[in-house]
Amino acid sequence: MSEETYIWGTGRRKCAIAQVRLFSGKGEIVVNDKPYQEAFSRLEHRRKIEHPFLSTDTTGRFRVTAKVNGGGLSSQAEAIRHGIARALVKENELFKPILRKEGLLTRDARVKERKKYGLKRARKAPQYTKR
Repeated sequence: MSEETYIWGTGRRKCAIAQVRLFSGKGEIVVNDKPYQEAFSRLEHRRKIEHPFLSTDTTGRFRVTAKVNGGGLSSQAEAIRHGIARALVKENELFKPILRKEGLLTRDARVKERKKYGLKRARKAPQYTKR
């Protein structure tokens, strides 16, 4: 891979959508034009983002730029992880069974259930009164 070419992947989780690009490089990860350590202060979120590289043993081989919007920090981190995993499969098809086994290629389709009329939330009903 030359410096200007990249491999892309789109990751999604809840309302978060991440556009991820993998360049050949030293392993820097940039999220919304900031280092990912600034964007994600919790160690749990950073580990989620690094997970595809650790499972495929490609840590430090790619430079990642990600643009992510929507959702909260956890769903953004999982969307970036999904995008990185998809891009790694485009880079090398041999990574597919490894990432599939780890569950990184499957989109987590759980989203917030909509509110129904007559209820306070999706399922919480007003308190029943007999008299």
